Amino acid sequence: MERSGERELVRETVREFVQREVEPAVSAADETQTFPEDVWDGLAEIGITGLTIPEEYGGFDADRVTESVVNEELAAGHLSVATALSVHCLATSCIREFGSERHREEWLPAMAEGRPVGAFALSEADAGSNPAEMTTEARLEGDEYVIDGQKQWITNGERSGVVILFAKVDRDESDTITQFLVPKDADGLEVGKKEDKLGLRASDTTSLILEGVRIPEENRLTDVGDGLKAAFSTLTGGRIAIASQAVGVARAALEDALAYAEEREQFGRPIGDHQAIAHKLADMGTNVQAARLLARDAARKNEDDVDPMAASMAKYFASEAAVDVANEAVQIHGGYGYTTDFDVERYYRDAKITTIYEGTTEIQKEVIARHLKS
Repeated sequence: MERSGERELVRETVREFVQREVEPAVSAADETQTFPEDVWDGLAEIGITGLTIPEEYGGFDADRVTESVVNEELAAGHLSVATALSVHCLATSCIREFGSERHREEWLPAMAEGRPVGAFALSEADAGSNPAEMTTEARLEGDEYVIDGQKQWITNGERSGVVILFAKVDRDESDTITQFLVPKDADGLEVGKKEDKLGLRASDTTSLILEGVRIPEENRLTDVGDGLKAAFSTLTGGRIAIASQAVGVARAALEDALAYAEEREQFGRPIGDHQAIAHKLADMGTNVQAARLLARDAARKNEDDVDPMAASMAKYFASEAAVDVANEAVQIHGGYGYTTDFDVERYYRDAKITTIYEGTTEIQKEVIARHLKS
C-alpha cells in the first residue's frame, strides 16, 4: 500500500478509536485528573504505542507525516492522551537513535506494547527555556553513574516505567550535559508533586527527585557532552507533534462551534447566518487549515533531515491558532461555552499549554529568527 493510502487507513482507525474509546472517557478523566489507562491499553492494541518504533522491534515505524496525523486525531479527542503518547514516543525515539542494540532489544518491544510508558526528563525548576542551566549531576563511580538532582514538568511522571534523563557529568560545566536511560524503579528515584493544572488535567505532570540513583555506565546513551544536541534534535520532532496536537484541538473547537452556530437561533435565524459569527467561523477555519499545512510541511521536511525552523514555525503558528480558535469557540457558545456542559471550555483550557511546553512561543520565535538570519 502506498504511504498516502496507509496514512488514510491509520487516520480512519485512530478517528474511530477516538470516537469509540476516548471521547466517552474524557469528562471523567478531566474532572478526576486521572489518566484513562483503558484508553492507553486500547492504543497499544491497535499498535499506536509503537508508533515510532521500528518494525523489527514490534513497532509501527510511522513516518513523520503519519505521526502528525495520529497526533491531530488523538488531540481532537483528548489532548491529555495525545500528550502522553507524544512523550512516550520521545523516549522510544531516544532509545532507537542513541541506545545500543541491547537497549533496543530490552526496551523497545515492551514499549511498543504500551508498557513500560516512557518519560523525557530535561527541564528543571530553574532550567526550562535554558536547559544548559540544569544542575542535575551524574558522577561516574567505577562502572556506575550516581545521579542527584530534580527534574520538573515531567509528563507521564507517575505512569512511566523508564525515563530518558539529562544530567551534567560535571555540575559546573554546561558542555558536559549527557543523556541517560534510567529505569523508573531505580533506588533513589522518587516521584514528586503532581501538578494541579489549568488544562491537560488528565495528564500526570510531576517532578522527579533523584538522590544517589545508580545506573550502569552502559546506560549512558550519548557521549559525554552530546546530551543537549541530542535533546534538541529529538525535540524538533516533538515540536511537530505539538503543532499537530494544536491543530487537533483547534479543529475540534471549530467543529463544535460550527454545529452550535447551526443549532442556536437568535433574532429568528441560526447565529451562523449572522455576519459577525460567520466571519469568526471563516477566520477559525482558515487558521486551522494554515496550521495543518505548516505542521504537515514541517513533518515532510524533517523526515530524512533536521529542519528546526520548519518545526518551530509550525509549533508557533499552530499553538497560537489553537488558543485563538478555542477562544472564539467559547465566544460563539456565549454563556454556555463557559460551562462544563460543553467541550469548548476544555479546549480553551487545554489549548494554552501548546504555546508553552516543548519550547514556548517566545523560544520558537528565537529559533525562527536565528535561522532566517543565518
